[in-house]
Amino acid sequence: MRRLSSDVICLFLILMISVGIIGGGLPINQSLADGNWLKGERARLQTLDKITARIATLDVPIGLATRFGTLELYVHSCNYRPPDQPPDHAALLEIRAVDYDGRVTERPIFSGWMFASSPAISGLEHPVYDITVLSCSS
Repeated sequence: MRRLSSDVICLFLILMISVGIIGGGLPINQSLADGNWLKGERARLQTLDKITARIATLDVPIGLATRFGTLELYVHSCNYRPPDQPPDHAALLEIRAVDYDGRVTERPIFSGWMFASSPAISGLEHPVYDITVLSCSS
């Protein structure tokens, strides 16, 4: 029988804590479904170009494709907590690569929810760019 490495065990525990199985928190998908989120019309994203070390902020409207470098960003939804609750913002993003010919790839390189309070849980893994959610606004 093979022993699990300590890195695998730590990763498993972090995953269990993040989804709320350990630590008493709500699972991420349940926290969005509980109805206490407000819908935003725009998502504010922070971008990092790792080659030039430039950081920029993009204001992306819901439902419109936006280009950033060789990426096309599409925000399906952006939700945020009311002021009387702990602050958090979450955006449902779809990110596709753009070829040098200007063609957008069929398969997204990222598709899912990004949370402003926990950018490491669900982030874009790209060799050139980092994208994180800052906030949602009406």
